Amino acid sequence: MEQTETRSVIHSDPEILGGTPVFVGTRVPLKNLIDYLEGGHRLDEFLDDFPSVSREQVIAALGEAREALIRRARAA
Repeated sequence: MEQTETRSVIHSDPEILGGTPVFVGTRVPLKNLIDYLEGGHRLDEFLDDFPSVSREQVIAALGEAREALIRRARAA
């Protein structure tokens, strides 16, 4: 049976914004999404302001963050 590897929608490369984590295929930092949400902005506002990021990428990134937090909490 072939194992499928899930690819992250977040990427960090020293050549792109000094290694700041960004959405794959863009120069949009993940931090921008978090700042928007923390500031009370709607997801649609973020997507309107950063059209190079897709709704699917945002949903996947939030899912990755959720899973990372759950793993971290279980390890504690």
